[in-house]
Amino acid sequence: MISSSKTPPAAGGAALAVMFSVVFINLVGFGLVVPLLPFFAQSLKAEAWQITLMFSAYSLGQFFAEPFWGRLSDRIGRKPVLLVTLVANALGYLMLAFAPNIWLAIAVRLFTGLGAGNISTVQGYVADVTPPEKRAGRMGLIGAAFGLGFIVGPGLGGLLTQPQLGHIGYQLPIFVAAALAALAAVGVVVFLRESRAKADPAAPRPAFLSGLKFARDNEVVSRVLVVTLIYMAGFSAMESVFGLWAEDRYAWGAREVGLSFMIVGIVSTLNQGFFAGKLARRFGESRVLAVGMLLFGASLVLQVISPVSWFPATSLELGALSIPIVQGWVIPIVMAFGACGMSLAMPNISAMISRASPPDRQGAMLGLNMASSSVARIFGPMIAGALFSGLGHDWPFLIGALLTIPAAVMAINAGRVIRRQKAAAEAVV
Repeated sequence: MISSSKTPPAAGGAALAVMFSVVFINLVGFGLVVPLLPFFAQSLKAEAWQITLMFSAYSLGQFFAEPFWGRLSDRIGRKPVLLVTLVANALGYLMLAFAPNIWLAIAVRLFTGLGAGNISTVQGYVADVTPPEKRAGRMGLIGAAFGLGFIVGPGLGGLLTQPQLGHIGYQLPIFVAAALAALAAVGVVVFLRESRAKADPAAPRPAFLSGLKFARDNEVVSRVLVVTLIYMAGFSAMESVFGLWAEDRYAWGAREVGLSFMIVGIVSTLNQGFFAGKLARRFGESRVLAVGMLLFGASLVLQVISPVSWFPATSLELGALSIPIVQGWVIPIVMAFGACGMSLAMPNISAMISRASPPDRQGAMLGLNMASSSVARIFGPMIAGALFSGLGHDWPFLIGALLTIPAAVMAINAGRVIRRQKAAAEAVV
């Protein structure tokens, strides 16, 4: 069995700062590449279904990788796993830049997904160096690093991309992403102290499916994994069809869609960085998670019922001043409302899983949670596409909103189990 390191790095403070920086640098690279992938694929003469396959391949790799890296980090420590995955990221980006055709690019994206499954390891490190009552807040700070990376990355990618140069014009951002991943790996080597001791080599290794059995039998983890599956499926479904939906309803283009998602990133970052932890300490992780699910569901309904036009004209005349009106301007406000709910999900889910798991299984359970998220990101867009084309453009949003109700109920029930177990433990003492 693995024991905790004797001295948590600087009581978690300095270690958290290093981890925040590493996550931010790595996610800037990720956010830098993802928005230009469709255009990069088009430069390889890819068809639309092959472009979407690049995204699915990455999520498929993460699905298998997250539990593996999480379990491995429980055994050998967090630092070596973070180092290996960051190096794999850098190599994956380089291979992508030189991929001669779309099929090799898809294979590279699968490899990069396998190497990028380190989110559970990051969360495990934070759990190692953080007292249980502070985990939701610190998980929120790591979530804020993710959000900042997604805000900075796409903007930087847009500045670096040179489409007039053809295929080579899309390689420069990918080279920068590789350099950022390498820089994050250097940061791990130089600044990060290990938070766990290595396992006894003679200790029996748990079977691969043992983590699934533990998660199924754990009343808290099993419920929380389903919450992750539901809310991430709803978000990925909305994300995948939002551009088509907005184009159909408001005649929006890429600029308006991109600005809307940028607002989502800003609100999520601020909420996770400043409010998620405080709300969890005051009201409890499960209650805050349940409210977050319902807020997200309500935002999906509000998007559907929002009027097509609030004004009969495209500009507001105030004397000599003419103010242009963007039709559908209320949608980014509604999405910001939903982002408040979504940003309450990840830190509280991670905190509840780490609280309900023994130290030597935290990485594995957090890895299963990210695998559940990957499953949602694989199938959510596929189902949304079928609903969008078969039943109507609003149905992906409505079905996603409906599913947040059982997700909220499961979150509340998981909280009741945690409180019951805590009361039982205190009674024994």
